[in-house]
Amino acid sequence: MTRCLGRCTTAALMWVAYTSTAGAETVAATVEQWGLLGSWAVDCAARPDRDKGALLTYEIRKDGRLMYRRNFGDARDENEVVSATVSAEGLLNVMVYFPSLHQTREFGLLLAKDGNLRAIYNRSERGEYTIRDGKYVATGAPTPAQQRCD
Repeated sequence: MTRCLGRCTTAALMWVAYTSTAGAETVAATVEQWGLLGSWAVDCAARPDRDKGALLTYEIRKDGRLMYRRNFGDARDENEVVSATVSAEGLLNVMVYFPSLHQTREFGLLLAKDGNLRAIYNRSERGEYTIRDGKYVATGAPTPAQQRCD
């Protein structure tokens, strides 16, 4: 019985280690294949600004984790992308953990044929939207197209 328990425990630990590594590679590979890696902004020539547009960067670290860096000019942060999937319609669904906010947010991104990127939705883990159907919930204004800056 003890030998069986030991084997099961070892197998479970190996499975967890494997799936953690495979999951990290899958997130990075999904985002890389979709075309999101690099820096994006509404206006790459403008300095990053909270009101006029941040510089958003998606980068794979040496350890294989995918990081999402935001530069607002007066503030910056770096957060881990914990999940990335592509829908049948080509929408990239990304989940990012924000330690400073103590929450995970999910957002959907659409890459247009002209190479521009648009946020289609952004919601909290409670399902509260800031962007829905490509428009800001607070104002109804459409989200701006972002261009690759690198």
